[in-house]
Amino acid sequence: MIAFPLVGALVLLVFNRFTNRWGHLLGVAMSLASFVVAVLAFIELIGFGEEARRRAVHLYEFIPGLVDMGLLIDPLSITFALLITGVGSLIHIYSIGYMSHDEHRRRFFAYLNLFVAAMLLLVLADNYVGLFIGWEGVGLASYLLIGFWQFKPSAAVAAKKAFVVNRVGDFGLLVGMFLILPAFGTLSFKGIAEYNGPAPSQGILLAIGLLLLLGACGKSAQLPLQSWLLDAMEGPTPVSALIHAATMVTAGVYLVVRSGAFFFPEGSGAALAVAIVGAATLLAGAIIGCAKDDIKKGLAGSTMSQIGYMMLGAGLGPAGYAFAIGHLVTHGFFKADLFLGAGSVMHGMNDEVDMRKYGGLRKFMPLTFATFFVGYLAIIGFPLLSGYFTKDGIIETAVHHQPVLGWLAVLGAGITGFYMSRMVFMTFFGEKRWADDAHPHESPAVMTWPLIILSIGSVFLGGYLILSNTLMRFLGPAVGLPAELPQFDFASVPGLATLALVAVGAAFAWMRYGRVEVPSVQPRGSFLTTFARRDLYGDALNESLFMRPGQWLTRIAVFFDNRGVDGLVNGLAAGIGGSSGRLRRIQTGFARTYALSILIGAALLTGALLLVGNI
Repeated sequence: MIAFPLVGALVLLVFNRFTNRWGHLLGVAMSLASFVVAVLAFIELIGFGEEARRRAVHLYEFIPGLVDMGLLIDPLSITFALLITGVGSLIHIYSIGYMSHDEHRRRFFAYLNLFVAAMLLLVLADNYVGLFIGWEGVGLASYLLIGFWQFKPSAAVAAKKAFVVNRVGDFGLLVGMFLILPAFGTLSFKGIAEYNGPAPSQGILLAIGLLLLLGACGKSAQLPLQSWLLDAMEGPTPVSALIHAATMVTAGVYLVVRSGAFFFPEGSGAALAVAIVGAATLLAGAIIGCAKDDIKKGLAGSTMSQIGYMMLGAGLGPAGYAFAIGHLVTHGFFKADLFLGAGSVMHGMNDEVDMRKYGGLRKFMPLTFATFFVGYLAIIGFPLLSGYFTKDGIIETAVHHQPVLGWLAVLGAGITGFYMSRMVFMTFFGEKRWADDAHPHESPAVMTWPLIILSIGSVFLGGYLILSNTLMRFLGPAVGLPAELPQFDFASVPGLATLALVAVGAAFAWMRYGRVEVPSVQPRGSFLTTFARRDLYGDALNESLFMRPGQWLTRIAVFFDNRGVDGLVNGLAAGIGGSSGRLRRIQTGFARTYALSILIGAALLTGALLLVGNI
């Protein structure tokens, strides 16, 4: 499964220009082959009994006597593998049309394959070391893809920013592993689950949980490590879909759920921290999405928010795991649909991303509009679509277990109804606001067919997974779901309140952007609008807390080096040089001068000896 995209990436990179004409087809083929293997592995897995759906494959001894490298196929890992390879393959196919005129298309598909291979290693590894190697591989691939158009300074800066911020989270994961090993004597998931030695202290377990959470915040763009996500939109749109829908941002959720039984047990401080981070981020992302005119950055804020819902569910313990993973799966479909739909709009609008320069595009791009609209309904939780079942399941569980956080999630759903409706109205409704040189048109079939498939999943997948309890029964043995599985309640108070707030948000968006003409120039806005436009001053906060102090520390170090270290060394050298210069004057080269010096010295010495003798 991992080998196919990895081989594809190596062939495309090693053989370089020889693959320019057919490299994109190889990249798609390798991703599809990996998907086929994942499907076959899934079919084989469901053929076993529920308690036997765990297959470990030993590969080699990574650290002799300490860490064995292997792969684990169980319900949790295969669910992620199917999502990664399935949605990832659709994004590969879409990219054939989107990147058709890019002269470096072959390299782009190599990076896509590398991304898929690294993500598969992350979710299929049977220990934290293998997970960490995949974790770092995803970080490398994201850096290469976000900065793919490196000739753009903004893309190069965004890639570096993503790389640096993720290193902070990776540090947390690495230190957490350093604590796990002495506490349990192993980094294997199975070894930790079966550990029967002296129990580690609660302080150590809490520290491990918080460090793993820090790692999850970096990869999944959760507060306070969310600043890289919106800038990552500088990469090609298929990259945005791949990072936001099926791969990188889901890694943190996977880490929390995979580690849940060990380090995030229900009711623990670490689990509560996960839930709080998720609730705070879902609100922050939704607020940011309200003020973005860049269609991709609006969707990026949405990703922050939706991953926040998943983290909230994961922080509720086993009761929330199924809904968290369910929302992760359905989100993979409707968010990929939305991002690729945005790319289709850009494709027909000369790569314009400002929604204030769109308007009325539903008449020119009917298929793009229809599929985008389905994704929009799914993400706001329109009844009976995928997001309705999974997101509302998280909200109901949260209200039951953590009422304050649950009602904050209800508020976030209402804000989602507003900013997503705003996006649809500004893009597809109203009068045209584009420049005369724009000629909007529908995208080719190689781009629209993936949209159709993703929109179908956005409609039906959530109901199938949640109402039938299919996902819950399948995941149960892997993540320790309770015997009494939660049932979806169509008439719960939180659910009805959520629908009411979503309707209010959508109606308010219609009043502001649907029934009136949208100005083509961004108005100044209030303080709150500016607050959201500037990403809640996240960059300013990072600059004040980390960059500026770092600059001052550097200046102090340079001053100390110049005036202290260099001053001491240079002063000593200057002192020796000056002294030698003065002593040099004594050496005249005349024998009479030296004889006189000897005479004076002998007289002084004789006088001193006589004086001492008299005393």
